[in-house]
Amino acid sequence: MLLIDTHAHIYDPQFEGERDAMLDRATAQQISQIWMPNCARETIPGMMALADQYPERCLPMMGLHPAYVTETVEDELAAVEDHLNRNAFMAVGEIGLDFYWDMTYVEQQFMAFETQLRWAAGQRLPVSMHTRSGHDRNAFAEAADLIEHLALPGLTGIFHCFVGTLDEARRAIDMGFKLGIGGVATFKNGGLDTVLPHIGLDHIVLETDAPYLAPVPYRGKRNEPAYLRLIAQRVADLNQIHIDDVARHTTANALSLLPVLYANLLPE
Repeated sequence: MLLIDTHAHIYDPQFEGERDAMLDRATAQQISQIWMPNCARETIPGMMALADQYPERCLPMMGLHPAYVTETVEDELAAVEDHLNRNAFMAVGEIGLDFYWDMTYVEQQFMAFETQLRWAAGQRLPVSMHTRSGHDRNAFAEAADLIEHLALPGLTGIFHCFVGTLDEARRAIDMGFKLGIGGVATFKNGGLDTVLPHIGLDHIVLETDAPYLAPVPYRGKRNEPAYLRLIAQRVADLNQIHIDDVARHTTANALSLLPVLYANLLPE
C-alpha cells in the first residue's frame, strides 16, 4: 500500500531540526511522495532545498498563496514566473482565493489567481487551489466561476482542503478537478461524511496540509505526513471499504495529475 500526500508544507519552521525524522515516520506509514505547495518568495529556498535533497519524494510546486497577496503582488508574481520559467515543478500552487482573514487585497487576489491559472494552462501543469470562504463570500463558488469563465484548455488540478457540499463536489468534478481530502474528514462536524460516500474514489486525492489541520486524534496539534494514513482510514470507513482500496485509487488519481516530466516517478 502506497499513499501520496498531495499537499504538505514540510519546509515550515515547525519542522526545523527534525525533518529527517518526520520523513522517516512518513516512510514507515508508506507515504511514497509528499507534494509541497509554495506560499511566497520567502518560502521558496526552504522548499527547494528539500526538493533538491529528496527529488523523488518531495515534489515542489510554484505559486503565490492568496493569503500572501499584498501591495507587493507584482513582485511576488514576477518571482513565481521567473522560477516557473527556469525550473521544473510538478504544479502551480498554492493559488486561489482567501476571504477569511482580510478583504483588503481581494482585487489583487483575483488578478494573481487568473494570472497563475493562465500560466498553468500554458505550461500544461495542474494547479493546487486554496479556496477559503469568509465575510459572507463563498471562495469556492467564486473560484469555480472564474475557471468556468476562462475555459482554459486542459486546465486541471486539485481543490485543496475541500470542505464543500455535495453539489460543490460535483461541480468541481464536472470541471475536471480532483478533491483534496484532509484532516477535516476526521472531524465530528467536518461535514464530509455526507459527501464522500456519494462521489466515488476516482475523484479524490489525500493530503495533510501539514503542519496544519491535523486529523483526529491529533487535532489541534502539529500535523505531519505520517498522519495521512488516518485520513485514508476515515475515507475507507465512510465508504465501507478496505484502506488498501482507498490507497490504490487515491494514489492512481494523484499520479494521473503529474506532468510528463515526472513520468519516471511512476511505480513499476
